[in-house]
Amino acid sequence: MPQPNGYSINSAPSNDGEDDEPLIETDAVPPQCCSARLNLAFLMFLGFSVVYGLRVNLSVAMVAMVNTTDPRPAQNRSIIHACPLPPGTENNSDAFLQPGGTPQYPWDSETQGWLLGAFFFGYLITQIPGGYLAGHYGGSIFMGLGVLGTAALTLLTPLAAQFGPYWLFALRALEGFGEGVTFPAMMAMWARWAPPLERSRLMTLSGSGASFGAFLALPLTGYICQTLGWPAVFYLCGGAGCLWAVFWFIFVSDDPRTHRRISKEERDYIINSIGPQGKGHGWSVPVLPMMLSVPLWAIIITQMCSNWSFYTLLTSLPTYMNDILHFDLQSNGFLSALPYLGSWLFSTLSGVVADSLIEKKVFSVTVVRKLFTLTGMLLPAAFLAALGYAGCSHILTVTFLTLSTTTGGTSSAGVFINQIDIAPRYAGFLLGITNTFGTIPGVVAPIVTGYFTKDHTLEGWRMVFWVAAGINVGGALFYMIFGSGKIQPWAVTEEERAEAGKKRSRSIST
Repeated sequence: MPQPNGYSINSAPSNDGEDDEPLIETDAVPPQCCSARLNLAFLMFLGFSVVYGLRVNLSVAMVAMVNTTDPRPAQNRSIIHACPLPPGTENNSDAFLQPGGTPQYPWDSETQGWLLGAFFFGYLITQIPGGYLAGHYGGSIFMGLGVLGTAALTLLTPLAAQFGPYWLFALRALEGFGEGVTFPAMMAMWARWAPPLERSRLMTLSGSGASFGAFLALPLTGYICQTLGWPAVFYLCGGAGCLWAVFWFIFVSDDPRTHRRISKEERDYIINSIGPQGKGHGWSVPVLPMMLSVPLWAIIITQMCSNWSFYTLLTSLPTYMNDILHFDLQSNGFLSALPYLGSWLFSTLSGVVADSLIEKKVFSVTVVRKLFTLTGMLLPAAFLAALGYAGCSHILTVTFLTLSTTTGGTSSAGVFINQIDIAPRYAGFLLGITNTFGTIPGVVAPIVTGYFTKDHTLEGWRMVFWVAAGINVGGALFYMIFGSGKIQPWAVTEEERAEAGKKRSRSIST
C-alpha cells in the first residue's frame, strides 16, 4: 500500500539507520503509453542515436579516407598479411573504390589513432561544468545545444580534412567539447522526471540510443562511402543532428511542473514519487564529501574499466575488420555494427527487468545494480579473451564480438545509472564527474591499440583484447566490493532529514 503523505524513495535516510535501503513508493501509476515521460525518453533515445552517429562515423570513414591502414610501409619490407586476402583481391591496390574526385590522405596508423581519439580530448573538458550547470538550470538547453553544436561542426569535417590532420584533430576535439554536456544533461533531467520505480527502464531506453546509433551509423557509413564518397557521411550526419534539435526545443521541458502538455495525474505522480530531491541543487555542492565517497569512487573506477573495452571496439573495430579480416568497406560497416544491435536490445530489456526486481522487492537497489554490473562486465570479458584466439575465422570473430557487446548492454541497468541512486539531486553533476574519468579510456585506448597493432599482426590484436578483458574483470570486482545503491547522507539537506523524521513519526503513530 502507498507510503503515508507521499513518502518517496528519495527521502532522507532515517537517523536510526543511515545505511537502510530507501522505502519504495507504490501509489497507482499513470500509464506510460503516450505519457510525457515516455515521450522524453524517446526523444532522448533519438538524440543519443544521432550523438553516437556523429561520434563513430569517422571510425568507418577513416578506412575510406586513407588508401590503406598503413599507406607508407617501410622500405625493403614486403607486406605480410595476418590473414589471407579474399580471392581476387591480392593485386587490388585500391580496395575502396569511391566516386571520382573523392580525396584520400596519406595518414599512417599512428596519425589515425590520434584522430580517432581527438574527440575525447574535448569531451573531457565539458563533462563536469555541463553536469553542474544542468543540475542548476535544467538539462534541456544543454543537451539540445550540445547535439546541435556537434552536428554543425560535423558539417565542416571534409573541409578540415582537406586542410590537414591538425585541423581535423582540432575540429574533432571541438565536437567532443560540444557533446560532452549531453549525458550529464540527460541525468540532470531524469533526476526531475524519472519516478524511482521507472528509473531503470526510462534511463536505459534513452541511453540505449547510443548503441542503436552505432548500429545504424556503422553500416550506413560504409554504404555512403562507397556510393556517395566519404564526405557525404558527415553532411548527412550533421544534417540529422540539426533536424533533431528542432524537435527537441519544441517538445521538451526541464521539469514536469513546467511542461505544457503533461496531464495533472502524471505531473503529480512524478513530483510526489521523486520528492524534494527532484529540484535543482542550487549553486553549492558538497564537493569534499563527494571526493571522499566510496560509492562514488566505485562508480568512477568501474565506468573507466568498462569504457576501456567499449571505446576500444567502438573506435578500432572497423580497422580490425579491414586490416586483419579484409572485409570490404560495406561489409566492414555492417559487421562492425552487428554487436551494437544486441547491446541495444539487452540494454533496453535490462532496464525493464531491473525495475521489476526492485518493484517486487526481490532484491534491493544495491543488489540489482551489482547484479547487472557483474553480468555486463564479466561475460564481455570472457568473450573478448576468446576473440583473441578466433584467428582468421570470420564466423568466430563476428560471434564473439556480438556476444561480448550484447552481454555488455546489461550494465546499463547497473553502474551506468547508479549516480541517481546515491544522490538524485546531484545526479547530473556526478555523471559529469564519472564520465570525465570514464572518457579517459576513449583518449588512451585508440592510442594504445595503435601501438600494439602497428605491425598489423594477430598477436598485437590479441594483446588489445586481453588488456580490455583484464580491465573489465578488475572493474567488476571493484564494484562488487564497494558499490552501493543507497542514497548518501551528503546528498540530503538538514531540512529534508527533519521532514523525513516527522513523516516517519506520523507513520508510526498511525
